[in-house]
Amino acid sequence: MTRKIFQHDAAAAQAAAPIPLWQQLAAVAQALQMILSGQSGTAALAEVPVRLRPGVQALLFQVLRQLGRAQALRRQLAPKAPPAKVDALLCTALALAWDADQAPYEPFTLVNQTVEAAKRGSLLRQAGFLNACLRRFLRERDALVAATDNDSLARWSHPQWWLDRLKKDYPQDWQRILKANNAQAPMSLRVNQQKTTPQQYQKELAAIDIESMLFGQNGVQLVRAQHVQALPGFSEGVVSVQDGAAQMAAPLLLQGLDLSLPLQVLDACAAPGGKTAHLLEFAGATSPIQVTALEVDAQRSERIHDTLLRTGLQDHAKVIVADAGKPSQWWQQANGSQQFDAILLDAPCTASGIVRRHPDVRWLRRESDVDQLAAIQAQILDALWPLLKAGGRMLYCTCSVFKAEGDEQVQAFLARNTQAQLLPSPGHLIPGITAQTDLLPDNDAGDHDGFFYALLQKNV
Repeated sequence: MTRKIFQHDAAAAQAAAPIPLWQQLAAVAQALQMILSGQSGTAALAEVPVRLRPGVQALLFQVLRQLGRAQALRRQLAPKAPPAKVDALLCTALALAWDADQAPYEPFTLVNQTVEAAKRGSLLRQAGFLNACLRRFLRERDALVAATDNDSLARWSHPQWWLDRLKKDYPQDWQRILKANNAQAPMSLRVNQQKTTPQQYQKELAAIDIESMLFGQNGVQLVRAQHVQALPGFSEGVVSVQDGAAQMAAPLLLQGLDLSLPLQVLDACAAPGGKTAHLLEFAGATSPIQVTALEVDAQRSERIHDTLLRTGLQDHAKVIVADAGKPSQWWQQANGSQQFDAILLDAPCTASGIVRRHPDVRWLRRESDVDQLAAIQAQILDALWPLLKAGGRMLYCTCSVFKAEGDEQVQAFLARNTQAQLLPSPGHLIPGITAQTDLLPDNDAGDHDGFFYALLQKNV
């Protein structure tokens, strides 16, 4: 028994001990190397020990937002690229240290701890090279930064093809989009008005010293992000984490429909289930609406189940693991091959509108992905349209700012479907703060992600 207590105390002491910065920097560099080799940030962070993960994620996100500048500075310091592992550690230090005003630690500390990470890891032989590069950077920082100021990759930290596409799609707003992408996104909540009101929930937050702002019909934006378990009522489904732009989906699709009728609604590509839950919350507890939630990935579909259980809505939705673009595999199971009254299609896309939440996306995507995903979107649109009743509505949306995945996609769809009518819709929402629109006067989206919405009606 004494030995077990000792082991428990030792483990607790280890968990409570401060984490050396060099250890965090080594983990950040490893995650960065994985991302640059094509793995997602989520997968890279999953490899980080749980104890290190919060700090590593914060540092990694800052590195990814400043990676373009770091790579440009590395080329000034070492024109010939070092091995990938060395390059990742060097760029990690440069991304964190180049702007002293935004550096999470003193630049000298970052340099010392980066060299320490090399010595304690598998880069002992490269420690001298890293030390020489970073000491030179400290001595010549102003000149080196100035030498990279005209480098578009350094200035905007996005691939050149991404910059070119934004300039074409948004001649007036492309810089605004890039600035938003390089900022940290706020934490926004959707209040379940079947359980409380945004005003009352804001009071509950204030009572535990959590500052917040209200927006839209159900939105609460936190001044500082919190762990979900610190939020009152989260486990009981009182609130859900959902960006303001995404909160527009359910009202857009369901407003104007008679929710006292037993409507059949399809939520295609539904994981993680936030919009499924919002559709049911918006319809109300007494509404006979039935939602079918589709998700092609079995593991991701489990998150839909979790969301519905947490919000107490599991009896009002049917979750099916299937490809939305292949109705023959699931239509009979969904509702006996009956047509739907409304369809929400949150289509697979480049995620170019949520880069501020997922800063790895810009470094993972390739220009060819845009056309490939646009082709998938068109195929799903064409597959689902026959499943919609005459007079029914389909809401097509993507978390993308690229016109090829939004306005151009919808215009092409309308050209090949003469019975489809485009109803008043928000269209492209660029990330940041957008003024209220006449379309949803009570649904200002606050400080939101980039998104696209098109509401289509099927005429007889």
